Amino acid sequence: MGFREDVKKIKALTDENRLAIMLALQHGEKCGCDLLEELNITQPTLSHHMKILADSGLVDYYKEGKWMHYFISADGVREFRDMIGSYARCDCETDESVSCGCKKKE
Repeated sequence: MGFREDVKKIKALTDENRLAIMLALQHGEKCGCDLLEELNITQPTLSHHMKILADSGLVDYYKEGKWMHYFISADGVREFRDMIGSYARCDCETDESVSCGCKKKE
């Protein structure tokens, strides 16, 4: 995956509403109607944020009747963690010849 896709995933979590949605979905699948009530936002606002989260791969959804049902994508979250881990690490963690100073001295 390239930087552009990584940035898309990271940007998906740079909004208070989207963070609140991710926290709400940690308890399991939710209907859009429940998210609207829980987060006290409008339907267009929810749709906007859900599109960003779904496009990033962090959230999946399906339609039932007139309502959308949303849930955290296990694969998307796993990929996100792996991607962040590739940036938020230092070679000293795996290579003893690297001595950058970030590793705790014992």
